[in-house]
Amino acid sequence: MGNEVLLSDVNFEKEVLQSDKPVLVDFWAAWCGPCMMLGPTVEEIANDFAGQVKVCKLNTDENEATSVKYQISAIPSLLFFKGGQVVDKSIGVVNKKAIAEKLNKLL
Repeated sequence: MGNEVLLSDVNFEKEVLQSDKPVLVDFWAAWCGPCMMLGPTVEEIANDFAGQVKVCKLNTDENEATSVKYQISAIPSLLFFKGGQVVDKSIGVVNKKAIAEKLNKLL
């Protein structure tokens, strides 16, 4: 865990929807093997984009309301926010280059 922000149903609006920077949210769960595979990539992205993009993680088991609100039916899911709106998403394990390309479009 490096530059990522841990999200909850309580702080989601403040950290994501009110952010003045683009936000990447990693929806994950501790029991999810693919989520564990994607974790180090998300951490690298958080370091690479530090100061430009806010990178956050939301445990879907512990924060059901937010997961339901954004219709997360498969994990890992990455949602890309800009100006409080979902502007892109990825489902499943994706490589660092694909994530970086999506983020660069938001800068």
